[in-house]
Amino acid sequence: MLRVGTVIAVWSIAIGALGQAGAPAPTNSRTKTLTFDVASIKPDKSMNRGASFETLPDGFRWTNWPLAGLLREAFGVHMDNQMVGLPGWVNSDPYDIEAKVDADTAEAWKKLTVKERWKQEGPMMQSLLVDRCQLKFHFEKRELPVFDMVIAKGGLKMKDAAADEDPSESIGSGKLTAHAQSTESIVTAFSWDLGRLIVDKTGLEGKKFDFEMKWTPDNERAAATSADADAGPSIFTAFEEQLGLKQVPDKAPLDVLVIDHIERPSPN
Repeated sequence: MLRVGTVIAVWSIAIGALGQAGAPAPTNSRTKTLTFDVASIKPDKSMNRGASFETLPDGFRWTNWPLAGLLREAFGVHMDNQMVGLPGWVNSDPYDIEAKVDADTAEAWKKLTVKERWKQEGPMMQSLLVDRCQLKFHFEKRELPVFDMVIAKGGLKMKDAAADEDPSESIGSGKLTAHAQSTESIVTAFSWDLGRLIVDKTGLEGKKFDFEMKWTPDNERAAATSADADAGPSIFTAFEEQLGLKQVPDKAPLDVLVIDHIERPSPN
């Protein structure tokens, strides 16, 4: 998957928006869910302002993260307005979180794609939150601002990837080079940066593309403009001129995760 922008993008590992196809089934459904073999959620005492995230062959390890990050990952939440009812400490108190599966499950995960693994691991994270934090939740449909991603009038400008090409990406400030990536991955990568969930209406689902995109972040554009310098393209202009994709402001009914109850994690 693509990664763009702030460290918060790591919360969007899950492919597919909350409530859309691809999101993991919530644990308070009748779906049978695997559980982690061992799990630890402890307050971070390092006083370290940095945070780290590691995906392990048999689980994950997060250091110095607020619990809101685990909630986002567990339910595939892209945007702030897709999750409501959080007490303040969920966003502010840092935790060290580590969870691992048994050897048989870890071996089975080796054969799965990132998306397939998340479909199992997401509900496991939900179960962990229910067990350790007494999480109770429900979903509501709410009309929220979105961007409809459509093919621009000038036509699509991304090149089809070769069938045997391995997915990869190279990311820097205002530049992204991608190989064998989908429009679904673009949704995941850019929704946070654009401030609205992107709804893919291109009809290109399942296809893989090679593309390069260069844009000037808003803060750099403002500085260049004030200095009477060439500000370079905005991210919206880059989408249209370089990828042949247009982001159209709209509203849509989306599933919103409502937190009814959550407690600080119980001791391990």
